[in-house]
Amino acid sequence: MKKEKIEIKTEFIKLDSLLKYAGVVETGGVAKEIIKDGYVKFNGEICTMRGKKVRAGDTVTIDELNMEIEII
Repeated sequence: MKKEKIEIKTEFIKLDSLLKYAGVVETGGVAKEIIKDGYVKFNGEICTMRGKKVRAGDTVTIDELNMEIEII
């Protein structure tokens, strides 16, 4: 599984915004759909809340892409 660290400069980032920021999706609409359809795991569990706050140490997984959030 590919692991990628994403750095953000805020306390948290919303899940749909993270997918866009990381370049996983091109639009917020696409992010909303893949989250709603259950393709995204947050800390190992399927998450369908696009506004879920992702913080340092959280992991977000979509298929073979595993992102680890690191706050700088």
